[in-house]
Amino acid sequence: MRLKLSFIALVILLTPAARAIADPDPNFHIYLCFGQSNMEGGGKIEEQDRIADKRFQVLADFDAPGRGWKKGQWYDAIPPLTRRTRGISLVDAFGRTMVANLPSNIRIGVVKVGVAGTKIELWDQDSFRGYLATADAWKGKIAGEYNDNPYAYLVELAKIAQQSGVIKGILLHQGESNAEDKDWSLKVKKVYDNLMKDLNLKPADVPLLAGEVVNADQGGAKAGANEIMKKLPETLPNSHVISSAGLPCNPDHLHFTAEGYRQFGKRYAEKMLSILGYKIRH
Repeated sequence: MRLKLSFIALVILLTPAARAIADPDPNFHIYLCFGQSNMEGGGKIEEQDRIADKRFQVLADFDAPGRGWKKGQWYDAIPPLTRRTRGISLVDAFGRTMVANLPSNIRIGVVKVGVAGTKIELWDQDSFRGYLATADAWKGKIAGEYNDNPYAYLVELAKIAQQSGVIKGILLHQGESNAEDKDWSLKVKKVYDNLMKDLNLKPADVPLLAGEVVNADQGGAKAGANEIMKKLPETLPNSHVISSAGLPCNPDHLHFTAEGYRQFGKRYAEKMLSILGYKIRH
C-alpha cells in the first residue's frame, strides 16, 4: 500500500514538470509567412545576411542534408530560409529587425512557404485543385513539392511550430498574379479565416501583414494591384498593408532587389513592433 501511495505521489510531482517542459514558450513568437515569388525570395546573399542571431530561428520546411537540417526542426535563420530558394527575402530582414528591437528574452521563429507565380486561389482549400489543374506545368511542379497542397503543408509546419511557441502574426506577399482581381481581399480573408480555424487561433491576437507589389514609382509591372490591396483592411479588419513605395526592384519590375527585400522586411517589422507596443530602435 505504501509503495502504491509513493508511486502516486511521484506521478503527481513529476507530471507538472513534464507538462512544463512540453508547454510552448510564450516568449517564442512565431510568424507564418506565405505567398508567391517575392515571398520565396532570391535576393543576393551578402555577408551581413549571414550573421547568425540565435534569437531568430526558422523551422526547416524540408530535410536539407547539405545543411544538416531536418524538416520540422528549428535552426538559426541563416539564408536561404527554405530549401527551394537561393537568396534572401523580406522575411530575413523582418526577423532580424524584430529581435533587434524586442526585449532580449523574446525570440522570433518563422515558418515560410512560397510558390512562385501562383494566384491566391492556390491557398484556398475549396479551389486549389481546380486552379492547379489549369495552371502552368511549372507552377504545378513547385506545388507538387508541397504534396500538391501548399496550404495544408503550411498548416502542418505551423502545428509543429505551435509545440514550441505562440503564433503572433501572419506575413503575406502575394498579388502579382491577382493584379486585376477585385475579389482579392475576400479571397485573402477566406485563407486567413481558415488558418484561424485550423490552428485554433483568435483573430484579435493574430494580425495579417500584407505587402504591396513593386510600386508604380519603380515602374512596377503589376503596380495596379496596390490599389486593390489598399482596401484589404475594409474586408479583413485585423490586417495591415505594408507600402512598397521607393523600394528598388530588378529589371523585370516584378521582383525586389536584395536591398529592396531588406528595406521591405524592416517595414513589416516596424508595423508589427508598433502593434506589439514597441518602437523601432535599430
